[in-house]
Amino acid sequence: MWETNVIKEMEAFLKVWEDAPQRTKAAFVRLQEHLAAKRDVSFTFKARPGVSYSLRARHAGQKVRPLFIIMDVIDDDQSSRWLSVCFYPDMITDSEERGILIPFGLLGEDGYCFDLEEWDEKYLCYLEARMDEAYESFLDRGG
Repeated sequence: MWETNVIKEMEAFLKVWEDAPQRTKAAFVRLQEHLAAKRDVSFTFKARPGVSYSLRARHAGQKVRPLFIIMDVIDDDQSSRWLSVCFYPDMITDSEERGILIPFGLLGEDGYCFDLEEWDEKYLCYLEARMDEAYESFLDRGG
């Protein structure tokens, strides 16, 4: 579910973001579309130019946590933006040990973050599987 203001903010950001050869914009759009295809998910978007642009996903039935995924576009270098996709550690597995545990890094709780610096089909599939896990884990526990 996209609120009008979120759509406008995202469109404005994506319009001015010129994708680099690393194709991180294309990766962001792909992951965002993967999330948007899920039922009862709403989004917020927080722009902090020069720092990050954060897309946050929440399920309509969530009771405990304010989100289940945060996807940041790290904006420390506009010509070479990269992604950090973060989850709560108890909602996912990481069989390939590609994530980094960030103590108190996800809205005051531990976060498990996966960085993507360039298009990598296998890694994108891995991240989509983590997104599916987080979504399904939330459904199992009520978030």
